[in-house]
Formats: sequence, C-alpha cells, structure tokens
Amino acid sequence: MEAILFIGLQGSGKSTFYKKEYFNSHLRISLDLLNTRNKEAKLLDFCLEFQQRLVIDNTNPTKKERAKYIQKLKKRGFKIIGIYFDTTLQTALERNDLRKGKAKIAKVGVLSTYKKMELPTYEEGFDEIYIVNTENENSQLKKIENEV
Repeated sequence: MEAILFIGLQGSGKSTFYKKEYFNSHLRISLDLLNTRNKEAKLLDFCLEFQQRLVIDNTNPTKKERAKYIQKLKKRGFKIIGIYFDTTLQTALERNDLRKGKAKIAKVGVLSTYKKMELPTYEEGFDEIYIVNTENENSQLKKIENEV
C-alpha cells in the first residue's frame, strides 16, 4: 500500500493539491480536520490495519516529525512517498491572509514553520520523493532522484 507525506508551509497548496490529485484514491489524515494528535493516531492506525492508501496532509517540516509516521508505515510494508511543496514564504503568507476563521494561521506560525523546514531526504526512509511548485495553477510533480 501507499502512504504520501506532504511537506510544506501553511498556504503552500497542500490541501488543494490533495483534492485535485488524491481525493478519490487516498484517505486524508490532517490535523486541520482532526484537531488532536490522538484522533490522528487512531485514524492512522485504522489505515495501517486495513492497508488503506493515505495522505498525511500536515506541514511535516522536520525529519523528527516525519520519522514517527515513516517508522509506523515501514513496519506495515507501506511504500512511502514524500511530496515537498516548493513555495516562497511570501506566497504562503499571501495565501494564508486569504483564509478565513480557524483556517487562517497567525503569521508567526507560518514563520516558525519556515524557520524549521528541513528538506526531505531518502535517508529518512522515503521510497520516492517529489517536488511540486505550486506558484502557478499548472503544478506538476517532479521526481527527485538523489536529494531535493
């Protein structure tokens, strides 16, 4: 089975990309929807048990944060794909400003994620890594053979 980890700033287009590319094939695990790590863990465990294809639609900025998913997924035999959303800080902040209500993140939150962002590497356990530039509407996945 297949698990996809999104990696990118708030406002980088992750959820929009999910809806466009994976809505009909992969279950979405997102803290924005689930609100707690406990609910997220339960849904992930469900996907592992039933070998459900999934997308983890969170910022996942650090290797440490990604490791908790990768370890669980590897133990269950999932193919793990990382997708890095290459978006400028300025674009992410502008898109975030367009959000309403709880969807809008404080600027300091976006800046904090930006400062700790670590590019994904194959050493982490990814089977494939892709980069997608979401600066325009015709965003395409580009496979990274060595490192981002």
